[in-house]
Amino acid sequence: MSTFADFLAEPIAKRTLMACLMIGFANGFVSAFVVLRKDALKIGTLSHSLLPGIALAVLIAGLTQWSALGGAIFAALLVGLGSIFLSRTSRLDQDTAMGVLYTTAFAGGVLILKNLDMRQKLDEWLFGSIVGMADSDLWIAFGISAIAVITLTALQRPLLIYLFEPNIAASLGVPVRLLNYATFAVTILVLISSLQAVGCILSVGLMVAPAATVYLLTNNARALFWGGGVIGAVGSVAAFFLSYPLGWSVSATIIVVLGVFFVAAYVFSPKYGLFSRR
Repeated sequence: MSTFADFLAEPIAKRTLMACLMIGFANGFVSAFVVLRKDALKIGTLSHSLLPGIALAVLIAGLTQWSALGGAIFAALLVGLGSIFLSRTSRLDQDTAMGVLYTTAFAGGVLILKNLDMRQKLDEWLFGSIVGMADSDLWIAFGISAIAVITLTALQRPLLIYLFEPNIAASLGVPVRLLNYATFAVTILVLISSLQAVGCILSVGLMVAPAATVYLLTNNARALFWGGGVIGAVGSVAAFFLSYPLGWSVSATIIVVLGVFFVAAYVFSPKYGLFSRR
């Protein structure tokens, strides 16, 4: 019987640990933007819309790493931009339009994948399989994580002005519309980078819980970015070490650990915790 030390010596364990660290930090870093914009439900909608894009790409071009990545990007952009278009050309608001688009697309994606007899892959895309990430997947995750962190760090000052005072940001010459599109694109890329790690169902937890936890501990908006990154990375790595002895899925354990961090902050936060209010 192999021990945990033996498992750590395997290349698959090293790849999984590195993926937990990178994807956890990148998602936690970007989660600050999601929490400040109050876009958690929209991110959840976009995460669900990735599946139909992958299904359509597999149907047209076959199952390859790049076809799945391209299909996921296409679906996220289609649902995100399509909801904006519908809200501007009809009586519907964006949330209603997005709800109709993503549920219809998600159902179509499930039907396509079942007809292609890819039930195992369907489970992996829905709930993640971070242990199954290859070296090429790790490089893609590293590239996206680096782009996201560098971009949001470089844009942090105008981004914070835009988030809290969009009218003042526009008067100061901040390209508000361009900034909105840029941050939206970065969010989509990070969301896609975590698709194989935690799946399209659980990815919203990885992109919301870290900064939401920090938000209960501090009023410093800048601390949300780096604090969220640290919590995302620590929670993901802790889940890796917990999942083996417990026999749990690493992907699901990541979300559970981050959920525990959030509850602990809600209860014990010195300033905003449940006990402090009492």
